[in-house]
Amino acid sequence: MFGAPDWIARSIVIVLALGFLPAMIFAWVFALTPDGLKRDVDVDPGQSIAPITARRLNVVLAILLGVALVYLAIDNFVLAPARDALRVAGSFQQSSQPAVVQDQKPISAKSIAVLPFENLSSDKENAYFADGIQDEILTSLAKIGDLTVISRTSTQRYASRPDNIAEIAKQLGVANILEGSVQKAGKRVRINVQLISTDSDSHLWAETYDRSLDDIFAVQSEVAQKIAGSLAANITHDERDALAQKPTQNPAAYAVYLKARALNVGVVFSRVQADTLLDAYREAVKLDPDFALAWAELARECIRTYWGGMDPTGDLRKEGESALARAQQLAPNLPQTQLAQAVYLYYVKLDFAGALATMTPVNKALPGYSDGWLFSGYVSRRLGRWEEALADLQRGRLLSPGSAIVAYHIGVTFVSMRQCE
Repeated sequence: MFGAPDWIARSIVIVLALGFLPAMIFAWVFALTPDGLKRDVDVDPGQSIAPITARRLNVVLAILLGVALVYLAIDNFVLAPARDALRVAGSFQQSSQPAVVQDQKPISAKSIAVLPFENLSSDKENAYFADGIQDEILTSLAKIGDLTVISRTSTQRYASRPDNIAEIAKQLGVANILEGSVQKAGKRVRINVQLISTDSDSHLWAETYDRSLDDIFAVQSEVAQKIAGSLAANITHDERDALAQKPTQNPAAYAVYLKARALNVGVVFSRVQADTLLDAYREAVKLDPDFALAWAELARECIRTYWGGMDPTGDLRKEGESALARAQQLAPNLPQTQLAQAVYLYYVKLDFAGALATMTPVNKALPGYSDGWLFSGYVSRRLGRWEEALADLQRGRLLSPGSAIVAYHIGVTFVSMRQCE
């Protein structure tokens, strides 16, 4: 409206609305002829110029529509990106701090991020093995309640050996960084790890492990306990027992499981992608039918794929139910089994209260596992328990800084609570 006051726009709309009905009646009663306006009933159809006017109007409307389409195309593909770039630039100038540390909360001395492990194997097909080892070390660390452990989804975008460790630590809100590399040749594995304090840029601890695949589980447990000791973190008796548990006696099954864990990061967008992940878990339980951890993860991913609308026949839901039953038979108290049970109750049975109750021991056993807190937040929000939902989501955000998905769900929760400022 060219900067005109609001009352002018309102007045125009009111006038148009009041004039609409008289205009319709006038157009219905009268007809336009070469001799001017006449009553419609007095005009011979051959004298009316309405068909000519209609054709002219069609041409005008077609031209206006074409102009509108050209404008919309230019606005969407040319002007909009330019506006967004200017908006981002303006936001960057207003705040030089990274978005993930805007809260400026004190950084815990017992906080750690595990960067992607470098694959040194000559066979590049073993790249998944390095990713899987990183994920398993993260899972081990997540069992220690005295540590703050950043999720793999937040660290996977970084290089294995970056030059700007201090900046990465600042973005993630941690005081320590763990770097590592994995070299696999046949049944032998060499794992190098080093713990770096970003405050002093000093190495707190470093170790090289040369082990066989049969002994790879002990490495992960030892690394987690060494890190806890270096950071003066307390490990309870139950946590120490959990770290000592060996998930399978079959090295081949565990190697395939590591491949599944390497694939099991981020959102699954297609059935092909889902099947690649599920096939790895299926192979693991085929090699070791008593592999409870793999059964639990298979159950969870089958059910999530079913809920995502990629299971039109319902076969994955049935497979997920069978896998869950097997995991519960083998290890009912395993946190991953209980998590799969909560996912099943939520997505299949729509038993939201039961799902939330099931998540309580999961979060107790895996206090540093961000996905557990996020899922609890979703379930609490579904039940209308807003404060609990927000607390769990904020806990998940602490463990997954910079996650757009977490930020989105926190925003949705605030809107649901009508706290939009």
